[in-house]
Amino acid sequence: MDRRFVLLVEDSADDVELTLRALSRSDILVEVVVVHDGVEALDFIFGTGPYAGRNLNVMPTVVFLDLKLPRVNGFEVLQRIRADERTKLLPVVILTSSNEERDLIRSYELGANSYVCKPVNYIQFSEAIRQLGLYWLFLNEFPMRENK
Repeated sequence: MDRRFVLLVEDSADDVELTLRALSRSDILVEVVVVHDGVEALDFIFGTGPYAGRNLNVMPTVVFLDLKLPRVNGFEVLQRIRADERTKLLPVVILTSSNEERDLIRSYELGANSYVCKPVNYIQFSEAIRQLGLYWLFLNEFPMRENK
């Protein structure tokens, strides 16, 4: 099953719109599933709550995860992803406005694959999203999952 899609975990409507626009303008035609907080992210990933019954053999190609989220923050989401055997290898890119070193260090300690500060300038933001999309969706090699 080679369905490539991004799970975007972002509570800011403006940042969601900018990310979707940047991917679209970069000609990266990929499905983006958007969730708005940590609880919704975990429900989607683990097929619980409103996502109960979702095919868990179809996982995102990459998760773009904000840190400052309502209900459950990005660190907790990352920790839960890495703690579960089914998702421990799922690529997670921290996409945040935080440039605090302690957030960077904690993200990597918890198993983030990458840490990107959102540029304030739209052109730079758009280029960062384009590069992330190209790398994680098309260049990065990922172990095949067994269909169960």
